[in-house]
Amino acid sequence: MRLPVVFLAFASSALAAPPPLLTAAVEKFRADAPIGWAFNQTTAAEGKSTVEHCAADKPEFDRWTLIQKDGRAPTADEARDYGEIRSRRSRGGTAPKLTDQFDLPSAEVAADTPERTTFRLKMKPGEADDRTAAFLRVTIVVHKPTATIAEIELASTGEFSPTLGVKIAEMKTALTYSAPSEGRPSLPQAVTTHVRGRAFFFKSLDADMTVTFSDYERVGKAIPPPSSR
Repeated sequence: MRLPVVFLAFASSALAAPPPLLTAAVEKFRADAPIGWAFNQTTAAEGKSTVEHCAADKPEFDRWTLIQKDGRAPTADEARDYGEIRSRRSRGGTAPKLTDQFDLPSAEVAADTPERTTFRLKMKPGEADDRTAAFLRVTIVVHKPTATIAEIELASTGEFSPTLGVKIAEMKTALTYSAPSEGRPSLPQAVTTHVRGRAFFFKSLDADMTVTFSDYERVGKAIPPPSSR
C-alpha cells in the first residue's frame, strides 16, 4: 500500500529535524564576548605576540588598547598604528555569523555523558563560490545543564583545493567557551587555528595561531554598536 504523499513529507521533515539540545545551544550562542564585559586578548603566532585590552564601556572606536607587543610595552608609533588599524576594522561592518553555516539537520551524536553531548555535522557554504565548506566537518560540544556551547571545532576531512594552485593538507579551528554561572555568562576562552598547505607547489601556507581571553570584568553599561541602536 502506498502511503499518502503528505505523510511521507511529514516523516521526511521529522527525520531531518535537528536535535533540540543543539538547536537551543546554537540559538543562544555568541562567538565573541557579550556586551558589557572587558577582557584581555593575547595572540601568539609565528614567534610574535600581542596583548590587547578591550574596554567594553568605551565608544566603539576607542574600545581597544595595545598593552604589549612581543613581551614588551609598545612604542608610541606602534600604539598609534595599532589604533588606526583597529579604527579601520570597526568601520568594516558586521562579520557573518559562524552558526549560519552549521547544517543542523545533518547533526549526529558522537558522544554523550551526563554533562556533555558531542555532535558532528556538516558545514554549509557561506557564499556561492565557497569551495571550502564541503571539506569541513563541525564538532560541537554542548554543556547540557545550561544548554550552552562549550567547544566548536572545524576540521578538514582530507586534502582539498579551495582555489587554483592552492592545496590544503590540514585545516582546523577550535573555539572553547566557559559554562555560564550566576551573574556570569558563557565567555570565550581560546581560539586555535592550524593550517598545513602549499600554494603553487613552492610557497608554504603552514600557520598556527593561538588566541586566549582572560581577566574578564563586568563594566558599566556598554555603548552598543551602531547596528543595534
